[in-house]
Amino acid sequence: MTQSPLFRIFICVVVGIVLWYYPISAEIPRDGQEIFAMFIAVIVSFLLRPLPMAPMVLLGLISLIITGTISLDQALVGFGNSTVWLVVAAFLISGAVLNSGFGHRIALFLISKLGKNIFGIAYGLCGSELLLGPVVPSNTARGAGIHAPIAQSLSEALGSFPDKAPDRAGAYISLVGGQANLVTAGMFLTGMAANPLLSEAAGEILKINFDWITWATGTIVPGLISLAGLPLFIYQFSKPDLRDTREVQKQVKKQYKALGKWKTSEKWMCGIFIFLIALWTTSKLHGMGTSLVAWIGVCTLFLSGTYSWDKMIRTSGAWDALIWLGGLLTMANLLKDYGFVEWFATSVSAAMPPVDPLLLMVLLALIYFYSMYLFSMLTGHIAAFIGGFFAIAMAYSIPPLTMAALFAGFSTLCGCLTNYSSGPEIMYYGQGYVPLLRWFKVGFLLSIYHITIWLTFGLAWWKFLGWW
Repeated sequence: MTQSPLFRIFICVVVGIVLWYYPISAEIPRDGQEIFAMFIAVIVSFLLRPLPMAPMVLLGLISLIITGTISLDQALVGFGNSTVWLVVAAFLISGAVLNSGFGHRIALFLISKLGKNIFGIAYGLCGSELLLGPVVPSNTARGAGIHAPIAQSLSEALGSFPDKAPDRAGAYISLVGGQANLVTAGMFLTGMAANPLLSEAAGEILKINFDWITWATGTIVPGLISLAGLPLFIYQFSKPDLRDTREVQKQVKKQYKALGKWKTSEKWMCGIFIFLIALWTTSKLHGMGTSLVAWIGVCTLFLSGTYSWDKMIRTSGAWDALIWLGGLLTMANLLKDYGFVEWFATSVSAAMPPVDPLLLMVLLALIYFYSMYLFSMLTGHIAAFIGGFFAIAMAYSIPPLTMAALFAGFSTLCGCLTNYSSGPEIMYYGQGYVPLLRWFKVGFLLSIYHITIWLTFGLAWWKFLGWW
């Protein structure tokens, strides 16, 4: 009974009704409390998963319209947000990366060049994640769709199977692949589909423009350091029995050679990839926004025949993200417009003693990071906390760019804690190489690793940038 979707929907409804009618504070506008109640009910549905995210967000918006809390026009505001359409465009570009074979070729190329030993394979996976991170906005498509199958094939080629010699290579490769995905997901605005939730909250609440180039500027140094040390760190706690992998490197070289010459679609995809990165990193020179550049890329894809419009409309991830992300942004913006975020920040500020802004930022970041144990997906975690924590930051005059950059990294890095935090972690763990207890142990140790890097090298980098 408790496993049925209807029962889980019933729990979400009960949560919403309780918060709808419970007198939280007389200072909260009535409409603001109703929107908050529906928002929390939707977040609870992300945890219980009675239905996918998009239909649950739709049910939440429709309920707010039926009750007269908001109008249809208000409900549709988030769907016109430029960042939402950036994500849609990025999903379409991601589809082209996969369909053209460009992503697969990049992954095999790096491993064929670096795979002389187990570290070479690990760094090959990390390098491929880094290259594809800016243009494949679904970390699940990137990790579970491209890299996890390659990682499993490599492990098997090395004679490592879940039920036979898992520690020969497979356990180590699975841990590196899953964790590298989380690092690159936080390094770019387009690294994960839920990242725009943070970017928009930074604009609405912190009053800063945390666009693609600003995001990448803030995260590039601590992100690269985290990624560079990741294979070596994991090696200390999950040592593979095998070190020399030249035989599998030969097999990968054969696979890469079997791909033959670059297809026309791959050449176009490579050119568009370079073109997009170039335009995103020079936005201050030409004045074109991140979303516009992405859609120029989309138009180039179908005009060149690299990825037809028929294939684009069948890219379900793009249109699914449009619904759930647009709806969540609608509710998040309404919470601000109806005074709930302001009330929350004022109440927390009144209850807390005076504290140094940077110390408070670190405390909030640690709470944010380890609260991920309670969540089954990164998107729900970001949606639940980011608005409230940014409101506290604003009330306590925490440097906004530093706050945004730190939380941009921690929003995905916190996924290291569990085997259920995101699609790639589920996929890599599901391959069966890593025992559950080891996954949690390595994940906790990695949390200390990442937090140390971002609170040392990260703060130093942001100080150099003049962000605090």
